[in-house]
Amino acid sequence: MKTIDLNCDMGESFGAWTMGQDDAVLAHVTSANIACGFHAGDPATMRRTVAAAAAHGVAIGAHPSLPDLAGFGRREMRISADEAHAITLYQIGALDAMARAAGTRLHHVKPHGALYNMAAKDRALADAIAAAVRAFDASLMLVGLAASELPRAGERAGLAVAHEAFADRRYEGDGSLMARGKAGAVIDDVDAAVAQAIAIATRGEADSAGGPLAIRADTICVHGDRADAATFAKRLREGLEAAGVAVAALKGGRA
Repeated sequence: MKTIDLNCDMGESFGAWTMGQDDAVLAHVTSANIACGFHAGDPATMRRTVAAAAAHGVAIGAHPSLPDLAGFGRREMRISADEAHAITLYQIGALDAMARAAGTRLHHVKPHGALYNMAAKDRALADAIAAAVRAFDASLMLVGLAASELPRAGERAGLAVAHEAFADRRYEGDGSLMARGKAGAVIDDVDAAVAQAIAIATRGEADSAGGPLAIRADTICVHGDRADAATFAKRLREGLEAAGVAVAALKGGRA
């Protein structure tokens, strides 16, 4: 039986601002990527989200970002490899402190937004992120866009890696994600997004701007900032399991 992980970006509330439906989503996903304060999140939210994920038996990962709170980490910034290493290390350390205080440990690291997409194409940036993960804890898994520079960098660094696909994003013909500014880049229709996830998980392919695209996927992302995140996560898991796909946390890294 094919097995796939469902991961969700979460812990993205901060201060008086609330985003996401984290508690409801956690009932349906197997991995949580928790914001570390640079694009969203704050210490109290980080602590609360770690505790909730642990209570649900969901694997906990750090979700480091460019320092862009106003832009939700989705705007590209000019950043050196040294800076990428430092901000990644800093954010992993912050979330690890919350995890240790809650009596649990980190399992993986998945960059967020623009940092994720930049590292998917830029080998030097990807290597810097992988080096930061390895320097912090070589048993952590690095999650990146399928067949991109990020998982390749993780492999060069000797890390366990996971190739990630997206149920609710359209792809370009080269396997990159269609820019959010383009019409149709985000799949809002739940049925269409579930159908794409099933095609990825069972056949290893998705539609793209260039036609059918082969995708290796170890994990599929649920965007926690969707207005219907909890419904989407539930429907996605039900659809995958009905298609004969087992949903379970990634092996490798720390269990």
